[in-house]
Amino acid sequence: MSKNIMPNERVIAFNDNQIRRTFYQGEWWFSIIDIVSVLSGSNNSRRYWSDLKRQLVEQEDFIQLYEKIVQLKLESTDGKKYSTDCANTESIFRIIQSIPSPKAEPFKRWLAKVGYERVQEIEDPELASQRAREIYKAKGYDEAWIEKRMRGIQIREELTDEWKNRNVDSQTEYAILTAEISKATFGLTPSEYKNLKGLERENLRDHMTDLELIFTMLGEASTTEITRKNNAQGFVENCVAARSGGEVAGNARKDLEKRTGKKVVTQQNYLGQTQKRFKEK
Repeated sequence: MSKNIMPNERVIAFNDNQIRRTFYQGEWWFSIIDIVSVLSGSNNSRRYWSDLKRQLVEQEDFIQLYEKIVQLKLESTDGKKYSTDCANTESIFRIIQSIPSPKAEPFKRWLAKVGYERVQEIEDPELASQRAREIYKAKGYDEAWIEKRMRGIQIREELTDEWKNRNVDSQTEYAILTAEISKATFGLTPSEYKNLKGLERENLRDHMTDLELIFTMLGEASTTEITRKNNAQGFVENCVAARSGGEVAGNARKDLEKRTGKKVVTQQNYLGQTQKRFKEK
């Protein structure tokens, strides 16, 4: 199965066919018609999709999934944009499972494999780490960068475990605390940092240089230590600790920049590198 994924482009290629997509509400949404056309082998993909929708509603209780399908403007072959049925990744996978075609089988086998691997990782978390290393290596990252990235993940998990045990109990609060550390460390919130690097949905840390990763780790490790030392409880106290931990890393960053005359924060990303490796694969 040949598949090239280019994160910053509005079209992806699957088996030499174009599948349109658009970034909406923080995630990628894919043209259902394009995917149906590739996998079903039908000469009339719109009719096929219409019949499949009706079948799913009548026979497979598709109502809940159907509510997640939205119409978004996608560019057609004539250069104009038309409203098109689109679904996010989760819903697309569900639709693919209902297409009785040999061309859909590779997707179905892949989904089964991903599900099995996820169960394995729950039983043995070390497997998740090993697979993450393999993925980064396949994307073209060098061993030294991968080691820093994996260590950063461990430090991040240690910090979030502390937050969880100290009555910080929502993803929104986690995001705010993370932004406090980042702002104090780099002078940028994560969203501002992503904009600087020209990223959309991509993981910011996957596009950090060695030094950026090191200072990220320092900020989060310092926050963990300060949180424990002050026995911070609740969101407000942990927010103070997060700012203090970020300041430790921020002061170190400023000192290094003063001594070297170089900025730690850069616009550099690895989009070109990872796209090239995906194409080669």
